[in-house]
Amino acid sequence: MEIPFITTEDTEKNTPTMEIPFIRGILRVQCPCIGIGRVRMKAIILSAGQGKRLLPLTADIPKCSILLGRKTILEWQIDVIKKCGIEDVVVVLGYQAGKVEQHLEERYGKGCVRTVFNPFYAVSDNLGTCWIVRGEMNEDFLLLNGDTLFTPSILQRVLESPPHPITVTVNVKDRYDEDDMKVGLEGERLVRIGKDIPRERVQAESIGMLLFRGEGPSIFSRAVEDAMRMPEGTRRWYLSVIDALARRMPVWSCSITGLPWVEIDVPEDLKQAELVIREIDLDA
Repeated sequence: MEIPFITTEDTEKNTPTMEIPFIRGILRVQCPCIGIGRVRMKAIILSAGQGKRLLPLTADIPKCSILLGRKTILEWQIDVIKKCGIEDVVVVLGYQAGKVEQHLEERYGKGCVRTVFNPFYAVSDNLGTCWIVRGEMNEDFLLLNGDTLFTPSILQRVLESPPHPITVTVNVKDRYDEDDMKVGLEGERLVRIGKDIPRERVQAESIGMLLFRGEGPSIFSRAVEDAMRMPEGTRRWYLSVIDALARRMPVWSCSITGLPWVEIDVPEDLKQAELVIREIDLDA
């Protein structure tokens, strides 16, 4: 059953608020307003998985450690993030975590890129990875899938988007396949997200980059906790939480259509990744 979001008024500060229902009560939050100055932000990268569809490349290393040109996938991500002004980077690791931590320390220095270990990476989907790192969701943050490669211009566009609590980065194309994380839109507002949306209701796809600002971090982290209390919690994607939130409150999109990016899932994606890293160098 869908539960509508309720807009109320803060009589003391004359600030619009929303009351968002959760399993464990009501969360009453102030709605962020356009014009607020930029605040400190962190990036959280979900890189716990092995990437079995890329075997044998991932037999001894996780997907994020695959070498593309002179850097690993994770290094390309971190370098673009830092170029765009986000210095606080947290990486959630699982498969072969020790190897990744050693490489990060050698490349960036001790403690310059923080890591969180997910011991359940082999038995849970990425909602579980978000649950492990929920303690870091205490300020504005960028949430990034560990297999999304993108140029600085993409991240800059997302960071400059209107400061809504939750913003999902989307791409529009002519055709969508079964594996795409499809998005239904009404204007710029996201109304559905998932792989099973009927084709006639699909307007875009998620690229695996979300921005949480204002009260967005607390809304999302609480929704993640609620979802993980369900029996099927370990088998869910975190975007299923976004889908549920979109039925209760406004969730917004930011289109990066036409800009270079790739999601690396299978060996064929590595060719496209080579083109993207060339664009990253040009963008720099």
